[in-house]
Amino acid sequence: MNETPNAASPVIRRPQRTLTPEEHETVRDTAALNFQGGLLMGIIDPVPNPSPMSEDEGTWVREQVWPAFLTDIDRKYPFGFWRWSNCERGTCRNCLARRCDLCVHRQEGGPHVDDNTEWVHDTRGMVVAKFTLRPDGAPCVWWCRCPCAKTGPAPDRPTRGRRRQKTAAVSAPEPGPLASEAHSDEAAASEAAEQYTLF
Repeated sequence: MNETPNAASPVIRRPQRTLTPEEHETVRDTAALNFQGGLLMGIIDPVPNPSPMSEDEGTWVREQVWPAFLTDIDRKYPFGFWRWSNCERGTCRNCLARRCDLCVHRQEGGPHVDDNTEWVHDTRGMVVAKFTLRPDGAPCVWWCRCPCAKTGPAPDRPTRGRRRQKTAAVSAPEPGPLASEAHSDEAAASEAAEQYTLF
């Protein structure tokens, strides 16, 4: 049973993760295609649920127990691929780029809620069984973790360097050399900030 909540459905607020400097380096070293895939799936900054298994134990299981088809994909993503349930996904790509007006869940009117089902695979990757997560009834669903509003009027879009430059050119057709230099420095700084806005 799949359903798409409408804009009136309550937003599920879960804490947002802040990456450490070491985690930033891990993300920066990710291949571009996997980086883009991670952004689309919200697993660039996943937030793990509490687990009785330590990180060292989890690493051992992945290295010693997981079949190759799981580890081959998992190691291509900064924090893994198969490790995250929907409710552990992080911030959407648009909010990471400070475009909260385009938040994935604002566009869709909410996340796509599944029926809390995850799948068990055999060593060849074939589905052999299903199991249900979060038996307490809490939906295993991804709501973008950005604290921005998911309903109501969209936040203002950020102004971009080129747009500011165009506006300045219209309002002051013949700026003096100092004003022109200051403006180009401001535009360059703005474009550099936008280039690194994810991290």
